[in-house]
Amino acid sequence: MSEQEKNKNNPLHGVTLQHILETLVECYGFKELGAQVDIRCFLINPTISSCLKFLRKTPWARAKVEELYIKSMGK
Repeated sequence: MSEQEKNKNNPLHGVTLQHILETLVECYGFKELGAQVDIRCFLINPTISSCLKFLRKTPWARAKVEELYIKSMGK
């Protein structure tokens, strides 16, 4: 099975974490995003770069953010 066939059903294929985060912040804002996904980096002095650092090091938090993105985008 080729790499393209493996990824055709993956809604996150080709989407960067930065794009996911920027899209969610644009849709919800940090305050609402923190309410949707209970992660402190969204509530205490949030910035895109600080949240990206946290999400890249924390797989469970990244999974929650990716799940919200998929739900929000209707993918």
